[in-house]
Amino acid sequence: MLATVTGTYENGQITLDEDLPVKTSKAKIIVTLVEEIEEESDKPKRIPGIMKGSFWIADDFNEPIDDLKDYM
Repeated sequence: MLATVTGTYENGQITLDEDLPVKTSKAKIIVTLVEEIEEESDKPKRIPGIMKGSFWIADDFNEPIDDLKDYM
């Protein structure tokens, strides 16, 4: 049986995100490293509203397009 369970490797320990789908006391496993996890402090902080005023939307944005009136 093949099954996939996600987890995190940290300081020589693997912590699984969920229980194994098999009920056995011993199982052969294969570990695949997917990506490194970036620390929270490495990510740039998001600033809400930073793009305010940088773009506009026409007042008739949701109105039907005249070029398509024959199809509607």
